Amino acid sequence: MSVNILFAAHPSSWATYQPHLTGALNSVGLDFDLRTDFPPDQVDYIVYAPNSAVQDFTPYTRLKAVLSLWAGVETVVGNQTLTVPLARMVDHGLTQGMMEWVTGHVLRHHLGMDAHITCQNGAWTPIVPPLAQNRRVSILGLGELGRASAAALASLGFDVTGWSRSARQIDGIDCRHGKSGLAAALSCAEIAVLLLPDTPATTNLLNTNTLAAMPRGAVIINPGRGTLIDDDALLGALNSGHIAHATLDVFRTEPLPADHPYWAHPNVTVTPHIASQTRPETASQTIAENVRRGETGAPFLHLVNRSLGY
Repeated sequence: MSVNILFAAHPSSWATYQPHLTGALNSVGLDFDLRTDFPPDQVDYIVYAPNSAVQDFTPYTRLKAVLSLWAGVETVVGNQTLTVPLARMVDHGLTQGMMEWVTGHVLRHHLGMDAHITCQNGAWTPIVPPLAQNRRVSILGLGELGRASAAALASLGFDVTGWSRSARQIDGIDCRHGKSGLAAALSCAEIAVLLLPDTPATTNLLNTNTLAAMPRGAVIINPGRGTLIDDDALLGALNSGHIAHATLDVFRTEPLPADHPYWAHPNVTVTPHIASQTRPETASQTIAENVRRGETGAPFLHLVNRSLGY
């Protein structure tokens, strides 16, 4: 019997994903039917993005799992009509893309590249950065993306501290957890990278108090979630000079409104949510593997913990 797989994402994504999903599903030996429309009671799996038209899962009475194309599931995890397993996207493309973006921006701030690039007035000002081993970087969030970014920075010699809500152990990383661990990670963070999910527990994690706990002149890099930062508190810390710069890839409202103060602030870099995107080729392999697992009785990969929200 054929496995019926509904592709439920923005219509513009279908042409890009269809050949990659077809190839990946064929490679795992499945007899399948992949479409953008099915009678709901005939659907076995939904390949899903929260920007799709599917918001009520009640009619999908045969549904076995919802397989998200996005790493972030905060807009669907609380959907009361979704009672089957929900898997978030974790794949090589997402991880590699985030690791490259984070490493690039940490190096940019570590080396002081902005000053060198904009110095065109003939001034010869040789400011030599410390070696990486003398630069303290804190990664807040030690999931798949955080671990990969922390490992890459440690391999370059950076003094890396990692923080997570629960205890973790990663070779070469000073891992902290809990409330006291967060204070320790922030107090030593010359560069702080935010890679936490959007949950009630992480909302406004960087606020007036936690920003004040960071070293004066620290840099914040946020490719995680816009809700991790109290925007007014960050602007205040930037204006006072306590925080030297913020490189922000994610925001509460996207696209970032044209009149938002971040655009005009001299010590803010805005990037348009490009730190890590789902790559259809690698994401399709993850989707196909989860469908294979569902059909053979193996446990699904990357299941969302509904109580934690990720």
